[in-house]
Amino acid sequence: MYLDHFGFKQLPFRLTPDTELFYALPPHLEAIQMTLSALAMGEGFIQIAGEVGTGKTLVCRMLVRQLLAQYELAYLPTPAMSGRELRAALAKELGLEPEEDHLTLTESIHRTLIERKRAGRSVVVLLDEAQALPDDALEALRLLGNLETEQEKLLQIVLLGQPELDARLATPQLRQFHQRITFRAVLRPLDLAETVSYIDHRLGKAGAESGLIPLARQKEIWQASGGIPRLINQLCHKAFIMACSAGRGAVNKADIRAAIEDTRAARQPRWHFPVLWGWN
Repeated sequence: MYLDHFGFKQLPFRLTPDTELFYALPPHLEAIQMTLSALAMGEGFIQIAGEVGTGKTLVCRMLVRQLLAQYELAYLPTPAMSGRELRAALAKELGLEPEEDHLTLTESIHRTLIERKRAGRSVVVLLDEAQALPDDALEALRLLGNLETEQEKLLQIVLLGQPELDARLATPQLRQFHQRITFRAVLRPLDLAETVSYIDHRLGKAGAESGLIPLARQKEIWQASGGIPRLINQLCHKAFIMACSAGRGAVNKADIRAAIEDTRAARQPRWHFPVLWGWN
């Protein structure tokens, strides 16, 4: 690997979400602040939407770290389950024994949530990959979201999912659920300035010297990635492998081109010239 070659303390562009490398760029910071504010106001349903690779899982982990002590977290990372399985998973997160009868299980969850509220604690459910939930699970969520006292919700639910979730919620059979989402944030792709800041931040956290990826190369990474953080990480990682293999002390145009060609999800340049190549 290229750690020793470039003098890195750690891999700057690993694909696994790492909160230690988190950089509070506007799209992610806005989503986190919106969600925390909505939770503080007692809102029942909150949605964070974003394309694949825009950082939903990392935002989710940062939310977990920033939740105040009054919140009790129920994290469901892979919610592709039926309504019955979803209720059972929530019950397990609350320390309950799942019951076969879903009405009895819902009553047990209700009693537990009331006990938590009386103790001054609010239960927050974080559902990652929410677009994978079947309709009966979304309906089960809606019914769980109806659990409340005369003054406030007993359960607050944060949905993190791809834009496909919006299309499903727009269908007539899910309109009641859609109406209950009061706050929604979108994780848009990074612009050029944000991409440059993102790359420089990660290199700095890894202990890199300046200039390892010149600005012109960073612009090419932004063009090819479309500002998607996961693709930025892949392209930078591969470019460093190419530069290390060639014994170079910095990433050059050939390294970026090879990294782009090796990444199927990246936007490929429309033309190539010996000196200039680009997308437009």
